[in-house]
Amino acid sequence: MQSSAPFARIGTRGSPLALAQARLVRKLLSEAHGVPEDDIAIQVISTGGDRSQASNASLIEIGGKGLFTKEIDEAMLAGVVDIGVHSSKDVATRLPDGIALAAFLEREDVRDAFMSVTVQSLDHLPENAKFGTSSIRRAAQVLRQRPDLEIVPFRGNVGTRLQKLLDGVADATMLAVAGLNRLGEGHRATALLDPEIFMPAPAQGAIGIAVRPDDTRIADLVSVLDHAPTHTSIAAERAMLAVLDGSCRTPVGALSRLEGGTLTLKGQILSLDGKTAFDSEATGTDPLALGKQVGDDLIAQAGTEWLAQWAAT
Repeated sequence: MQSSAPFARIGTRGSPLALAQARLVRKLLSEAHGVPEDDIAIQVISTGGDRSQASNASLIEIGGKGLFTKEIDEAMLAGVVDIGVHSSKDVATRLPDGIALAAFLEREDVRDAFMSVTVQSLDHLPENAKFGTSSIRRAAQVLRQRPDLEIVPFRGNVGTRLQKLLDGVADATMLAVAGLNRLGEGHRATALLDPEIFMPAPAQGAIGIAVRPDDTRIADLVSVLDHAPTHTSIAAERAMLAVLDGSCRTPVGALSRLEGGTLTLKGQILSLDGKTAFDSEATGTDPLALGKQVGDDLIAQAGTEWLAQWAAT
């Protein structure tokens, strides 16, 4: 029976994936601190991103990534919950005052999965087939390889998107491998995409844990879950994104590799139609400096005129 004063309170969205991630964090906290799982409360919080799932608009059009975290942040600041558990790629680059991403669980597979019930790969799709996605990054990357395809809006949780494929709303889509794996649905992937070609979203595949830094008890509890190599990689990718967020609304990809304390970061920005792409790569030991270097280089390559064109789109 859960105590009247929970050991900690986790705030999360209510999707199956979000709940699976929150339960994983609860399990790890329980094991790390020797408390029953039932003493760690999970509170479902509806976010603007959840309420807009019926919309056909892209996330950028309806407010950006913060739509999936804003209400959870507010609940933390109000003292309603102590911890926010998020898919790190959904977390806004600039966090509200009083909120910090304190820990990241070990990163899952960063790749995207090609999903279809009719063909085995992107190359096998018939000409002018419908590709379902509301991610401007995935749309641009797909159009870069297959400019003939028609991009159709495609939102919802994993189960909803798989059902849309069965219903013929689209001939194919892309989903994060990490999310499929966490739901025990990895076997549904038709093909795993090369991350060098279909570069993942910054921070894809990592569960992020947000806290109030001034709540030292909770911050200390969470700190033991932090996977340092993942934290380093995510710090670099988010630092790159912070540079780009202030300059453009183009699709952004990131891919990092940490070997022996040396981090290699690759970044990419694309035009919305996929016809133009700029790539940058750097290696170093300071993730924040590395992220800024790659972001600045991408902006320098693209130029202000090109960036302004897509920022206004």
